[in-house]
Amino acid sequence: MSALATSAVIAVLAALAGLLVGLLHFWSLRLVADRLVAGQMSAVVLQMARLVGLALFLYLCTWFGALALLGAGVGVMCGRAVVLRRKNAGTP
Repeated sequence: MSALATSAVIAVLAALAGLLVGLLHFWSLRLVADRLVAGQMSAVVLQMARLVGLALFLYLCTWFGALALLGAGVGVMCGRAVVLRRKNAGTP
C-alpha cells in the first residue's frame, strides 16, 4: 500500500472517530447548559472535561499527520451538524 493510500485510510478513520467525538462533545453541551441553568457548579467540571477530551483527541490526531487532523476536524463538525439537526427537528 502506498503512503498516499495509507494516509487516506488514516484520514477516513480519523473522520469516523471525529464524528463520534463530535456527537459526544456537542450532545454533552446540552447537559452543561441544563446544569448551569439549574445552578449546579458540577457543570464547570463537565465543561472542562468536554474541552480537554476534544483537545486530547485532536492532539492525538496530529501524531498521524495533517490529513488525519483535517479528517478529524471534518468529523467533529459533522457530529455538530447531526446534533443541531436533531435538536431543530425536535428530537431529544
